[in-house]
Amino acid sequence: MFKDGILKSQRILVTGGGTGLGKEMAAKFLELGAEVFICGRRKSVCDATAFELADKTGGQVTSYGVDIRNPAAVDEMIEDIFRSGPLTGLVNNAAGNFISRTEDLSPKGFDAVANIVMHGTFYVTHAVGKRWIAGKHKGSVVSIIVTWVFNAGPYVVPSAMSKAAIATMTRSLAVEWGRYGIRLNAIAPGVFPTEGAGKRLRPGEEPGARTKAVNPMGRVGDMSELQNLATFLLAPGCEWLNGETITVDGAQHLVSGGGFYDLREWGDEEWRTARDAIRAVNNQDRKARGP
Repeated sequence: MFKDGILKSQRILVTGGGTGLGKEMAAKFLELGAEVFICGRRKSVCDATAFELADKTGGQVTSYGVDIRNPAAVDEMIEDIFRSGPLTGLVNNAAGNFISRTEDLSPKGFDAVANIVMHGTFYVTHAVGKRWIAGKHKGSVVSIIVTWVFNAGPYVVPSAMSKAAIATMTRSLAVEWGRYGIRLNAIAPGVFPTEGAGKRLRPGEEPGARTKAVNPMGRVGDMSELQNLATFLLAPGCEWLNGETITVDGAQHLVSGGGFYDLREWGDEEWRTARDAIRAVNNQDRKARGP
């Protein structure tokens, strides 16, 4: 789809780049010639991903262990990156999410999502954007949001609220920063099955099974489709595209909202089972991160 080296001379940061969608997008950028930076809370995971991707593509990838909920840590990372030259692109991919009846949510549970998705995304965008403006550099930001920003997100209210904030940030800063040559766009992906998301959003189910049953195209997304769209938004050649959210979900949000409305059928027992499964996944992640 793209000519070889279309991202040569591009320097792109992918948050949440150690696993899942972030890792897949980073791999594509490297393949097309970009220098890539990835960050995530688990430094060991990001280091392993950086080694794997560099070995596979021959590209240059640098990893950071950073909790984007910490604005000081974010600013330190961005300052370190800019010492060797400005970024040209930022992909806001880091996120957190889990299903829950909203009446069962604790403030801590809400903040666990909102602090990463809304606050963390702003901290990174702000740290990069102010350096672009000060240095008179052009730049492109791509934020990964959700189709629920167009309708409703029952049972994932913290994510729906936070992603809606990112959609609004995208439009607002596209207007405010457009005069500097800084573009902001967003992608609202449908289901591109990843291990982490599946365990917290559809515990106990085959990833993508429900999507295949209701999607107009009868399937889930192929990772290359997301990679190609992200590349298009970051590559030179369409610099008047600004302030837009592009949905890539096989038109599912037009017929089902693309959310979790079907979970209204669950009773206390089903929710208890889901909570136990999600806690088990979270405990595994905490052990993997270490003390």
